[in-house]
Amino acid sequence: MKRWIGPLIATVLAASSALAHAQPYPNRPVRIIVPYVAGGTVDLVARVLAQKLTEQMGQPFVVDNRAGASGVIGSDLVAKAPADGYTLLVQSPTLIANPLMVRKVPYDVVTDFTPVSFLGSVPMVVAAHPSVPAENLKQFLQVAGANPKGFSLGTSAIGSPMHVSLEAIKFGGKLEMPVVAYRGTAAALNDLLGGQISVIIDALPSTYPHIASGKLKALAVTTSKRLPSMPNVPTVAESGIPGFEMVTWYGLWAPGKLPDAISKRLTEETAKAMRSALVSERLGAQGFIAAPTGPAQFAPYITKEIATYARIVRDAKIQID
Repeated sequence: MKRWIGPLIATVLAASSALAHAQPYPNRPVRIIVPYVAGGTVDLVARVLAQKLTEQMGQPFVVDNRAGASGVIGSDLVAKAPADGYTLLVQSPTLIANPLMVRKVPYDVVTDFTPVSFLGSVPMVVAAHPSVPAENLKQFLQVAGANPKGFSLGTSAIGSPMHVSLEAIKFGGKLEMPVVAYRGTAAALNDLLGGQISVIIDALPSTYPHIASGKLKALAVTTSKRLPSMPNVPTVAESGIPGFEMVTWYGLWAPGKLPDAISKRLTEETAKAMRSALVSERLGAQGFIAAPTGPAQFAPYITKEIATYARIVRDAKIQID
């Protein structure tokens, strides 16, 4: 009897393992890495998405904030994770911008990640502390140009669309002043609200409540046209930098070489989640435009954005050691 008990146990264990692997994805909790501290727009988008995916897919989708090095630490964690769909990344254009301006980034954006879905975009706003003696960006460029040491600029993270936009405005407006980089939106906003810095560019959802309450003032928006929610706020292009237009967008990535079946399921469920009433309620009122697309559309969009950011980095001579 002992002769066949061992092989029988091995067969049962192998069958159990095969059955576990054959179960539909997901069959255990999924981590969504946000490579910034909680409180910013990337974090907000990820948490709304996680809530809907949890409801739709029957397993917990849990947001895990892994901040550091302007998003590089958390992004690298995903790049090096198993390509099994249980570690995902919600990121902004910072993912593609960092390798263009930081000398040592430990991953390749194209080969180390699988683009799962474009999620949506939001306008950005140039926001100032109320003490700044300017009511719009054109006036700020004039007063800051005359007294560059009297003002300071802040950004949520090096390589973020906010940072790149700020550098582009500095270049176009011929401003000579340093940019103070923070670990996330919340820290930059706190210092702006406290008057430690003069101006930031930020995604509208996280800044608009402070503008609406009068704690900050909007100098310009980064879109090609004025926003219906702030019709009296000019665009950056109207403010003396012709042709300027940038928005910040958000995407869902997985580690490279994600199996097609898992990618397809995630893409379909993400599209459903981003078109839900919850997204409209939590994000839409603050300017978020949900526009989920799959890898076939997202991958070429990433390529186009890399070219756009590379041009700005080159023209503005942005280089971070």
